[in-house]
Amino acid sequence: MTVAAKGKAAKGQEGSGRDSVFDRELEDLPQDLRWREWMGRIEALLFASVTPVGRDDLARVVGQGASVEMLIDDIQAELAARPYELAEVAGGWMFRTKTQFADAIRAAADLGDQTLAFTEMEMGVLCAIAYHQPIDRAGLRDIFGKDVSRDLLTRLRFKDLIASGPRAPRPGAPHTFVTTATFLTTFDLQSLRDLPDMDGHR
Repeated sequence: MTVAAKGKAAKGQEGSGRDSVFDRELEDLPQDLRWREWMGRIEALLFASVTPVGRDDLARVVGQGASVEMLIDDIQAELAARPYELAEVAGGWMFRTKTQFADAIRAAADLGDQTLAFTEMEMGVLCAIAYHQPIDRAGLRDIFGKDVSRDLLTRLRFKDLIASGPRAPRPGAPHTFVTTATFLTTFDLQSLRDLPDMDGHR
C-alpha cells in the first residue's frame, strides 16, 4: 500500500469514529421510512435519558425539515395501548408509566427503594419553598414558627429537589432555596405556573 493510500485509509478510519458526520437528513430513504427512523431516534434518546429531554436536543437527531412536535404526536399515538406514555414535563419530554398502573408498581417490593418518600415536614418545607421561592431559612421559620433543620434541607438537596438560589436581601446575605427541574418532574409539572392555587385549584 502506498503512503497516500495509507493516509486515505487512516483518514477513513478516523471518519468512522465519533467525528464522523451524523446523517440527520436520511435523504437516501423513502419518506415513510425516514419518518419511522426519526421516530425511532427520538424514542431511543428518550429511553436513554432519566430526565426530560428538551426540544433542541431532540431536534439534533432528526432532519431540519422534521417537526419534533409531529414526531412526538405520532409516538404518543402508538403508545395509546401501552402501559407507559410520552409526557411533556419540565420543559421537555420523558417516558413515564400511566397512573392506572401505579398500584402495580408499588406492589413490586424490589422497587420500593427507588421511590421518593417524604415525611410530613419534608413535604411541608418543599411546598413552602415551591410557593415562596427564593426563600431563606428565616423565611421558612416565619412560615412554620420554628427553625427548619439543616439536615432536612440537606435531604431535600440530596434528592435534587431544591438548590441554592440568589442571596437574600438580609444582613449577612444568607442563601435562599429554590426548587429544581427534578422537582417539576417528580410532581408532574411542566413549570411552576402549574402549581395548584393555594385554595387547592389549578
